[in-house]
Amino acid sequence: MLQSKKLTLALLINAALVSTAFASEQSESKGFVEDANGSVLFRTGYLNRDKKDGLTNDTSSAAQTAIINLDSGFTKGIVGFGAGIIGDASFKLGENAHTGNGMIPTHNDGSAYDHWARGGAYVKARISNTTATYGTQVLDLPVLASNTARLVPEYFTGVLVQSNEIDNLNLVAGKFTENQYSSQINSDGNELDRAVVWGAKYTFNDDLKASYYGVDVKDKLDRHYANVNYNYGLKDGAALNFDLSGYHTEFSKDASTYSATGTIANPAYGTDAKDGGIAKTEKTNDIWAISTSYSKDVHNVMLAYQQNFGDVGYDYGGNADGAQSIYVPNSYLSDFVGNDEKSLGLQYNYNFKNHGLPGLNWTTAFVYGWDIDVAETSNPAQIIDQAEEHEFFNQVKYTVQSGAFKDASLRLRHSYLRASDTYNNAKGNYVSNAVGSTNEWRIWLDIPVKLF
Repeated sequence: MLQSKKLTLALLINAALVSTAFASEQSESKGFVEDANGSVLFRTGYLNRDKKDGLTNDTSSAAQTAIINLDSGFTKGIVGFGAGIIGDASFKLGENAHTGNGMIPTHNDGSAYDHWARGGAYVKARISNTTATYGTQVLDLPVLASNTARLVPEYFTGVLVQSNEIDNLNLVAGKFTENQYSSQINSDGNELDRAVVWGAKYTFNDDLKASYYGVDVKDKLDRHYANVNYNYGLKDGAALNFDLSGYHTEFSKDASTYSATGTIANPAYGTDAKDGGIAKTEKTNDIWAISTSYSKDVHNVMLAYQQNFGDVGYDYGGNADGAQSIYVPNSYLSDFVGNDEKSLGLQYNYNFKNHGLPGLNWTTAFVYGWDIDVAETSNPAQIIDQAEEHEFFNQVKYTVQSGAFKDASLRLRHSYLRASDTYNNAKGNYVSNAVGSTNEWRIWLDIPVKLF
């Protein structure tokens, strides 16, 4: 299988290199220094989880960071070269005695670091409209996405090739050998052996787009993602948007999964399931979602249906596969990805620009999930399908539109998540880091500063 994937990567790159459908990006390069960009993002973050299941501890973290991004342009010539640095330097605010939610690194005794710094460098090369980057990177691919929802981002180290040689077609291929979560000091804290990623996104026209991505994490999982998005314009500036997406994941017998549902909780598949959810058997998950959005002026309403299939829930992040690799609509505090779970969500977004407050947005949503398969606590071999969960989500965000603090933003987010006792018990017994019934608050203050 690996040989076929190597061949696929080679064909993707070769197909990109032989095409000259439109003007070369490299031919328009102004130079290493002339096209350089530098910025620092000063972020103050607070995350509090008041857990209601009685099985897991509350967590609360507050910290300050400066995230730096220094990126050169490309040298002139047929092949352009460049380099860059990304990283972060942070310190905690207060004691942070109850951290443990991915915000702050902890010592062996569980206490929070007072201050810490992370990051790395990268080099890049470009020929025509194809760019290869090697080094420390923040990824934004549906099957390998860095978590950016904590104080600092998740980093991957490796090579990524992106090609735009064919008009309206974006191709990607890469290989990564290190993965560092947001709260880890070690640059390979997740002990990634190898993750090979590939994909393509094609724009048929302004209204229709389609994409496919895949990833193979050695000895952990093989995952595929597909998406089709169509926008239909209506009169008076209104529009309907239809989105269909789905994942297919095959977990190896040594993969770490923490959905705590279905056969994974059966002791017949390994008695160590209670110590991190490692079931000594291969397993699969399929999840698909369809959503319809209506937008007009300051209003946007989305209705989404999502469903899981297979013998385990959609687990992500625990196998160096990116802690934000969940590109489905019913994803808030809970992702509604339990084994066999079905969920229906309604989201509404309002922009206050007509009230003289451009930059102020409010998002509210309610999602209900049902038919979740869980293992009976008293008899783990017995699977029941009566578990449910529901979440009420609200977020207010204001972004400064002009002046010295242009693009600075303040975001206040709250989730009210409740699950049935059967689901909370399953999570508490088999999943040390699952959310469960929780009241969560997140407060983010971002102040970007452009250096050059």
